[in-house]
Amino acid sequence: MDPNVVSSFRKAESSRKSGFNLLNKTKSSVYDAKVSPLFEYNVELPGTEDRIVIYFTSLRGIRRTYEDCCVVRTIFKGLRVPVDERDISMDSAYRNELQCALDKNKVALSLPQVFVKGKYLGGVEKVKQLHEDGELAKFVEGFPVQDPGFVCENCGDARFVPCSNCNGSRKVYMEEEGQLRRCSNCNENGLIRCPSCCS
Repeated sequence: MDPNVVSSFRKAESSRKSGFNLLNKTKSSVYDAKVSPLFEYNVELPGTEDRIVIYFTSLRGIRRTYEDCCVVRTIFKGLRVPVDERDISMDSAYRNELQCALDKNKVALSLPQVFVKGKYLGGVEKVKQLHEDGELAKFVEGFPVQDPGFVCENCGDARFVPCSNCNGSRKVYMEEEGQLRRCSNCNENGLIRCPSCCS
């Protein structure tokens, strides 16, 4: 075989391999930045530095959204960590809270949304990606281990109970005024956060 042909082939093969390695290295660095949530947005949720917060909905009106919320909740339940679940369909204050946090950084409001130690983690795709790559467990290190079968006896894991002040009617009779007033203890659905599991 002609030595010039062999030499040309080896040079071409060598440059192809180095180009491939460079491409892989570039892809890897882009991937790492993409997967790490703190590189994407600098969204914070004050007062939640000691917990994992999931904003979700329990309404089944939009099937895809409901299923995405179930997926994320199941992933965190599988990690056996305590989670502060905030159902925006049960309390509009949660929706406003999430909207304020995301609006500052022009992040679109969609559900579910996850915050870990006060920092924005992302939605369903980000959580699934981190979980599949084994990275999600690193973000929840340091949290206590929780029994995956734990169900609150007080609220049955609904996170809300009827208001004890108005019994869920949202109205209280003011004797001194002789009329009904809006109960100030509960939300728009006559509910309060469960005192047993949502301290």
